[in-house]
Amino acid sequence: MSRLALYALAVCVLAVAAAVVSFSRGSLLGIVWVLLAGLSSNMTWYYLRRDRVRRRASSSVTG
Repeated sequence: MSRLALYALAVCVLAVAAAVVSFSRGSLLGIVWVLLAGLSSNMTWYYLRRDRVRRRASSSVTG
């Protein structure tokens, strides 16, 4: 797993936690945290897929 994917996953988890806390306190700021969680989730999947494609491409060239 790439470092960027791990960072994006950590941001996603923290944003979800912040959204839960915001909504439990009655703040509508949680909507922003939900949007940030969605964005970072998509970034995590993108970096994971990109690494998978690069590994397949490098293994097919060398092997």
